Amino acid sequence: MRAADEQAFREFVNAQMGALRKLAYVTCGDWHMAEDAVANALVKLYPRWRKLDRPDLYVKTMVYRAAIDEQRRPWRRERSSSDAMPDVATGDQNGVTDERLRIKAALDAVPARQRAAVILRHYLGLSLEDTAAVLGCNVGTAKSQTSRGLAKLRELLATDRIRLTGDRMEEWESAVA
Repeated sequence: MRAADEQAFREFVNAQMGALRKLAYVTCGDWHMAEDAVANALVKLYPRWRKLDRPDLYVKTMVYRAAIDEQRRPWRRERSSSDAMPDVATGDQNGVTDERLRIKAALDAVPARQRAAVILRHYLGLSLEDTAAVLGCNVGTAKSQTSRGLAKLRELLATDRIRLTGDRMEEWESAVA
């Protein structure tokens, strides 16, 4: 690769790294898996860099797919002894952190494809066409997945089915309902 292309690649990675990590994290729910997914996607992007018209869409597609693949890896299903040790939970004086955790738990309860559509459209700000390209579907499907994901998210947050219990967020059903 030429020096100018390498410099352009470095600048691209520096500019996109935060968004790519966030996309991977909300797709798989684990920062370590998200880092692996982003690294794998960037490794695949590097040799194709000069040939791509829209490297931003290509890499987001690759990160999304890599994050899903990371969840499927057999060694990810194994749990280490450190997983049994809970983090010490502390409440947030302003409630901001608790609300973010509640929203994160609600997002986790939304099906993966719908969650990805919502994140791509409303968190990363992609257009419907770009969201469809990343998800590998047509625009109508991306639109319906986004709509259904938002409806599910609204339902979970409005009915208060997601709440903070101890150090974990859990989906719960009221005993009355």
